[in-house]
Amino acid sequence: MATDAPQRHYRAACPSCGAPVEFQSATAPFAVCGFCRSTVVRSGEQLQRIGQMAELFDDHSPLQLMASGRVTLDGNKLPFTLIGRLQFKSDSGTWTEWIAALDDGRTGTLSEDNGSYVFTRPDEGTEPPPAQPLPAAGSSLRLGVTDWVVAYSGSAQLIAAEGELPKLPALGQPFKLLELRSEDGQVLSIDYGAAPPQVERGRAVELAHLQLKGLKDASVREDQGGRSFACPNCGAPVHVQLDNTKRCTCAQCESLIDLTAGVGGELLAAKQKVRVPPLIPLGSRGQLQGTSWQVVGWQRRSGREPGDDEKFEWKEYLLYHRERGFAFLVDTEDGWSLVFTATGAPRIDQGKRRARYQGSTYTLQSAYEATTTEVLGEFYWPVERGQKTDNHDYANGNKLLSTERSNGEVTASVGSRIDGAAVAEAFGMSQRKALFERAVIGPAELAAEGMTQKIIMAIVVIIVISTVLDSCSLELDDYLARGTGGAFGGYSSGGSHK
Repeated sequence: MATDAPQRHYRAACPSCGAPVEFQSATAPFAVCGFCRSTVVRSGEQLQRIGQMAELFDDHSPLQLMASGRVTLDGNKLPFTLIGRLQFKSDSGTWTEWIAALDDGRTGTLSEDNGSYVFTRPDEGTEPPPAQPLPAAGSSLRLGVTDWVVAYSGSAQLIAAEGELPKLPALGQPFKLLELRSEDGQVLSIDYGAAPPQVERGRAVELAHLQLKGLKDASVREDQGGRSFACPNCGAPVHVQLDNTKRCTCAQCESLIDLTAGVGGELLAAKQKVRVPPLIPLGSRGQLQGTSWQVVGWQRRSGREPGDDEKFEWKEYLLYHRERGFAFLVDTEDGWSLVFTATGAPRIDQGKRRARYQGSTYTLQSAYEATTTEVLGEFYWPVERGQKTDNHDYANGNKLLSTERSNGEVTASVGSRIDGAAVAEAFGMSQRKALFERAVIGPAELAAEGMTQKIIMAIVVIIVISTVLDSCSLELDDYLARGTGGAFGGYSSGGSHK
C-alpha cells in the first residue's frame, strides 16, 4: 500500500562539521549539509566532502524541502516528497528545480516555468538528442513520433543547491541546454553537461492539483526590514515584497533598480520618467477567473510593424498568486485580456499566418517589434527599459495567442479577452469603469489617455473613410484591423524551466 512518506532513510555525519546529513532517497548520491553547506557524496556507508555550495537566494515559491504531495503519472497518483533544490542561471534569467522522491523509488523534478510549474521525469525512450551545435530557438525538429519547437537554446550554469541531489553539475561551470516544447503541452529538456546528454520529459502542473502539504506559511515576507534598502539614486527607502525579484522601481523617483546581485550587492539604478501612472495601482487585489490576483508590476510597451513609421502602445500588469504563479493583464487600445505563459509551443505554418495549439487554430493579427518603455513595481525576470522582442499575435474568436522571441528563447502566451467593466469591478473600481472602456473614442477615454492623441487619430480615421468612399480603392476593414495595434500576450522572459 502506498504511503506519503519515502520508503528508505540513511543518515551520516557531515565530514566537515559533524552535523547529521540525511538521505531520503536511495538514488540521490549527493547532498548539501544544511549547517556548513559542504557538498558531500555518498560512497557506501561513508560521506566524502567534495566542495562547498553557494548560498541560495530565496524565491517567491511556496515550496520548501520536505513538502509532500501526489502527482498523476501514467494514470496513477504517486506520493512524492521534495528532497532537494537546484538553482540555475541562463542568459534569460534564473530558475529553480525541486527534486521529488517518488514513492516507487524513482525521482522526478518539479521546476519553475516562467511563473508556473512543470513536473518532469528522466526519459530514456526518446531518440538520440540533436548533436552540437544546437538548433536555434524557434526552429522545429522531430524526435521519435513527436514534433517539437525549440523554446530555448543556449548555456546555463548551477549557482546554488541544497538537500539531496541525484545530479550535481559543476558549480558555476556553463553547460549547453536545449528545451523543446510541443503543441500538446509537453516539455523535453536536454542537458548537454552530462555524457550522454540527460533527457527529461514532462508537462505543466498546478500546485493546487498536487495536494501539497508542508508549504511555506506565506510567500510574502512579514519582516519587510530584511528586504529594504535605500534607493541608490535618491536615497528613499525601497521595500521588496517578492523574494526572487530581479528588478524593482523606487516609489519616490521611479528609478529602475537592478537586484540581480542581491540587496547586499552593488545596486544599479536607471533613471526613468513615467508619463502616466497605472490605471490600476500597484498592490491592488482583484478576483479574475476565480482567482485572487495581486498587481506586483506594470510596464508600458510600444510596437512597430515592419515598414511602418507609426508606433502603437499598450500596458501590461504583472499579477501574482501564491499557488498559480504569475499572469499578465494586458490593456490595449482594442480591449483587455488575461493571458498566461504557455507550457507548450504552438505549431506555426511556414508563412506564419496560422498557429495551432492544443486543438485550436489561430490566425495572425499582427507581427511587430516590441520595446519596453516604462516599468514600475517588481518583476521575476530582469526587465529593463529598451528591452526588445519579436512578437506575433494570433486570435481565434475570443481566444488569443502570442509568441515572443529574445535572447535565444521563444515563449508563447495564451489567454482570452475580458470586458473592461469586469476588470474595473474585479479591482474595486466600478465607479471609474468608464476609464476601462476600450475601442471607443469617447470623453472618458480622451481624458484618460490624452485628448490630443485621440483627436488626431479620429481625424485620420475620418480622412481615410472619406477616401475609401470616394475611390473604393482601399479595404476599410483591413485598415482598421491594422490601425488598432496592441499585443495580446504578456512578456515572460523569466528563463527556461530547466
